[in-house]
Amino acid sequence: MQKTDTGLVPFILLTCLFFLWGFAHNLDPILIPHLKKSFTLTTTQATLVDSAVFIAYFFMAIPAGIIMKHWGYKMGIITGLLLFSFGAFLFVPAANHQSYNYFLIALFVIACGLTILETAANPFATALGDPNTATQRLNLAQSFNGLAVALAPVIGARVILTKGYTDAQLAQMSDSVRKVALATEAYSVKTPYTILGFVLLAIAVLFYFIKIPDIRNTEAGNNKGLLNTFRHKHLSWAVAAQFFYVGAQVCVFSLFILFAKPVAQISEVAAAGYLGIAGLAFLIGRFLGTALMKKIAPNILLTAYSLACIFLCLVAIFGAGMLTVYALIGICFFMSIMFPTIFSLGIKDLGPDTEMASSLIVMAIVGGAVLPRVFGLISDATGNIQLGYFVPLFCFVVVAYFGYKGSVIKNSN
Repeated sequence: MQKTDTGLVPFILLTCLFFLWGFAHNLDPILIPHLKKSFTLTTTQATLVDSAVFIAYFFMAIPAGIIMKHWGYKMGIITGLLLFSFGAFLFVPAANHQSYNYFLIALFVIACGLTILETAANPFATALGDPNTATQRLNLAQSFNGLAVALAPVIGARVILTKGYTDAQLAQMSDSVRKVALATEAYSVKTPYTILGFVLLAIAVLFYFIKIPDIRNTEAGNNKGLLNTFRHKHLSWAVAAQFFYVGAQVCVFSLFILFAKPVAQISEVAAAGYLGIAGLAFLIGRFLGTALMKKIAPNILLTAYSLACIFLCLVAIFGAGMLTVYALIGICFFMSIMFPTIFSLGIKDLGPDTEMASSLIVMAIVGGAVLPRVFGLISDATGNIQLGYFVPLFCFVVVAYFGYKGSVIKNSN
C-alpha cells in the first residue's frame, strides 16, 4: 500500500463513514426491544436482529476485498454507501407491511454495505498521508465510531422507544386490538432510517465527485489460497479471539436494554441513557488504552482487560439491581481496545499474507450473529437473562488466552 498525499476533504468524509456505521450498529440495541415488543418476540427471536447484521460480514468480507482489488477503494466506498442507503430505505416497506422478516432483510442489506465500508475505510485512513502518522489518523477516525456508540442509543431511544403505547395502555386492550397497536409501533422507525438513507446518498455523491487516490497494493502476494494463511498460528488464534470478542460485544451492547429493564427495574428509555454512558465509557477506554500501550505491551494490556471483563461478567450474573448495570458499563470500558488490538496482533509480521489475514479476521465478525443467539437461548430456557452472561464470560476467557499466549508469533512455513 502506497503513501498518499491528499487534502482534508477526503479525510473528513472518511471520518463521517466511521461515525455513520457506528451509529447504524448502535441503533440495533434500540431496535431489539422495540421490535421485540412490536412483534411479541422471545429474546431468542429478537436476537435475529444481530444475526441478520453480523452474518453479512461472513458472506461479504471476501467480495468486498475483490471489489477493492479490481475497481479501487473509491468505487468500494461508493458501493458500500449505496447498499447502506438502500437498506435504510427498505425500513419503509418493512414498517408498512408490519413484517419482522422484512426488517431482518433490510438490516442484512445495511450490513452488506457496512462490510464493504469497513473493509475499505481502515486501510484507506492509514494511507491518507505520512506513514509515520498512520496510526494516529486511524485512531482519530475510529474515535468518531466511538462517539457514535455513545450518541446512537440516546438519540435512538428518544426517536423510537418513546413512540408507542405504555404497558398500562396495552393491558386495557383486547388481544386483537393489542396486536394491531403493537404492530403499528414499527412505523416509528420509518422517519429516522429514511433521513439516514438520504444522508448516505448525499455522501456517496460527494465521494463520486471528489478526487480519491488509488491506494491498491500492486505487489505480488500469497497465491496458495485463503485457508493456507491459517499456517500462522497467531493468526488462527486471532480469528478465534475476534469471533468470540465480537460475539461478546454484541451480547453486551445489543441486549443491554433487555437486561437492564428487568434486572435493575428501570424503564427502556432510562436503560438507553445508561447504554449511552456505556458508549461513553467505551470511547474513553479506547483513548486511555491507546495511551497505556505506549508503556504496556498490547498483548499484556489485552489480557489484563479481558480478566477485568471476566470479573465484571460474574457481577452481572450474580449481582442485583443497579450494580449489574454498572458492571456492564465497566465491561464496555475494558473491551474498548479489544477489536483493534486483536486485529493488529493477528496480522503482525504476515507480509504478503496480510490482506488474506485481514479478510479472515473480518469474517470472524460473524461471531456477532452466532453468540447472541446462544445468549438468548440460555435466557429463554432458564427464564433468567442474567445467566446469559456466561456466554460473554467464556468469550473473554478466549480473548485473555489469545493475549497471554495465542498472540505469540511462531515460525511457520
